Amino acid sequence: METFQTIILLLDATFRVATPLVLAALAGMFSERAGVVDIGLEGKMLGAAFSAAAVAAVSGSAWIGLGAGILASIALSLLHAYACVTHKGNQVVSGMAINIVVAGLTPTLGYAWFSMGGQTPHLGGDARFKPITLPFAEAAHDIPIIGYIYSELISNHNIIVYLAAASVPICAWIMYKTRFGLRVRAVGENPHAVDTAGISVDWLRYKALIMTGFLCGIAGTYLSTAHGAGFIRDMTAGKGYLALAALIFGKWRPVPTLFACLLFAFTDAVQARLQGVELPIVGVIPVQFIQALPYILTVLLLAGFVGKANPPKSIGVPYIKEK
Repeated sequence: METFQTIILLLDATFRVATPLVLAALAGMFSERAGVVDIGLEGKMLGAAFSAAAVAAVSGSAWIGLGAGILASIALSLLHAYACVTHKGNQVVSGMAINIVVAGLTPTLGYAWFSMGGQTPHLGGDARFKPITLPFAEAAHDIPIIGYIYSELISNHNIIVYLAAASVPICAWIMYKTRFGLRVRAVGENPHAVDTAGISVDWLRYKALIMTGFLCGIAGTYLSTAHGAGFIRDMTAGKGYLALAALIFGKWRPVPTLFACLLFAFTDAVQARLQGVELPIVGVIPVQFIQALPYILTVLLLAGFVGKANPPKSIGVPYIKEK
């Protein structure tokens, strides 16, 4: 029973860690399916995390903070679109510039506004998204296996975790069952054909990047107002890059991308539990090596599978309308 409980707790931690990865990876799916490389997922998440925490600290409302996080992320997405879609700039350079600027700007603003070393005040009460106890969860806790799974694994997550779970089928439906999704996929494969059909390639890419900003905004808000209790410097810790790796590993499709995010999150959850634990034969593994496990796994998986993943044909190529 103790082993079973440990597995459930590991899976519970996996869901919590996977939430920002899933949202950011789905965000990247929209931009990259539309033919725009978005390495700036990290910066959008970080900007959203700071904006959400700062506004939530001042307003006392996590929901107002969520709105601020989404608006900040969309603004960064529009900046990326302006550079890469309107002015045909290098998409990788633009994304990296956003990451670098946001990484420096957020602690600077935090220090100027709150004088707390670049952090925001500790969030509590209504300024944070609290866990939700589902109906009958407490009563079912003592029921063997099923009750424990329901009360510990399914219940007691905050609203953004449930939103992340719902976002996978919703984004899959948008991408594969709607006219907008069809056009996004078409513009990533053959923008000339889309243009010939009388549809604006640039406007479609702008709309796809707005979707990217929306989802990244939720992901960043989760880090500072749900998973954490405030903003700290570089709190995304490479999650935007992990999400991009999961998207590539999932071949730019929602469900395989979800499983890749869960795999990375599970590794992260395992490394948190292995720190300081003495293992048979090998003994205590250095903390630095354990913390590097998710990134080592990322490199190994991409080295083995990225060659088999075919990206959208027009990704990274600015569209210049023929005259």
